[in-house]
Amino acid sequence: MRDIVFTRSSGWIPHVIREDGELKLTLGAGADANHEPRTFTFSISEAHLGVIQEDLVRHLLLWSAVLPLCHAAGTRGRLDENGAVALLDPILLAAPSDVDTLFRRIPWDRSRLIAHGADIRLLERGQVCAAMRTATETPNEKRAQEHHADRRRAERGAVLGPLDAAILRYTGQYLHGATVPRRMPDAVDRSLLPEVMRVIATAEQACAGMRIGRDPRRGNRATDKRDWARMETTVGAAVRRAHPELVDDAVRTVSFLMCSEAAARSRSTPMEDDEEAAGHGADFDRSARKTALSFTDDKGVEKKWLQGGPRTAGAEFWEFVGDRSAADNEVFTIEDEERGEGIQLHFYADSIARIMTLREGVDGSGPEYRVEYSLVDGMDGYRNLVSAFVRGGYVALEQHGPWMSDVAEFERARRRRRRDVR
Repeated sequence: MRDIVFTRSSGWIPHVIREDGELKLTLGAGADANHEPRTFTFSISEAHLGVIQEDLVRHLLLWSAVLPLCHAAGTRGRLDENGAVALLDPILLAAPSDVDTLFRRIPWDRSRLIAHGADIRLLERGQVCAAMRTATETPNEKRAQEHHADRRRAERGAVLGPLDAAILRYTGQYLHGATVPRRMPDAVDRSLLPEVMRVIATAEQACAGMRIGRDPRRGNRATDKRDWARMETTVGAAVRRAHPELVDDAVRTVSFLMCSEAAARSRSTPMEDDEEAAGHGADFDRSARKTALSFTDDKGVEKKWLQGGPRTAGAEFWEFVGDRSAADNEVFTIEDEERGEGIQLHFYADSIARIMTLREGVDGSGPEYRVEYSLVDGMDGYRNLVSAFVRGGYVALEQHGPWMSDVAEFERARRRRRRDVR
């Protein structure tokens, strides 16, 4: 039988139970293999219970010292109960100076004490009892998270000034640099907000007119990594030039904000508008010679496009790619069956082939084709080639070469480029 003997209003602070007549301290910490919280218990005495009930500071210090033992138990191990019991007297019953000495030689969870109001400067000096004079029963988890983030930055030599910190708070990245940035002016001290907005204005001016297009090779919502890198570099250089006092973390978060917003705009844009923004869509319907096209992938799936439909050929094709592209499906073909010509895109090799039917198969013999290869420079290169083929067919691709009919020559060109990239 288990009865609760003592608990505090904050549910995570360890509480005391009586189990089969024996007093025990119980606390939740860590998780099991199924990600469910683990619970640990160990025996205490009536004297220990008295201190826990009357002294919040000692109670919190004990919790901080026991947590590393719980974490050491992992997902399925047993708590080192002897080690936990050995902490009771030195923390709950010893003089404050002895407690400070103990905490200089044992592992303890700093974040728990900071969340409950500990004076951080005194903690860093090893004066844990004095630091806990400001302790509160209700935790402030954000305070502990911010301290942890500051320690991570300090470990890599990054020290934030007031404006740096304000910019990170504005983008919501003060605690976690991997968080998708947002604009959060209410998170910034009002006295610093005008300076923050000047930095943001510098970034906006630097990337005005730039865009991050989609990259259907990686799915319908994926964006072009090259466009992202280009905008990131442009914004970063402009912000560093205009505000040289900012640390890298602040500059990086502003660049991340601009790129994230541009990528979000691209993802929410219909494929036709995305083609227009990239400068490829306007000509499709005005001067296209193609009246019917067939799109296929490396798995044999086919999709037809007819002129006069609600969508452009480019938009239809790139949506087809976005829907079908995968690690094992990286070859896509556009074919004009009527004219006997087409292109084949090899995403795995950053290359393309243009194909012309020279002679149809007759009397059981196969058709004869002219096949020429060219290297492609990123997603913009693919867009240009698809656009040119849809507008003017095989011949219109001539200016986008060089084209190589010799496969060995083409493979040598591929290898040279691979070496140059490295």
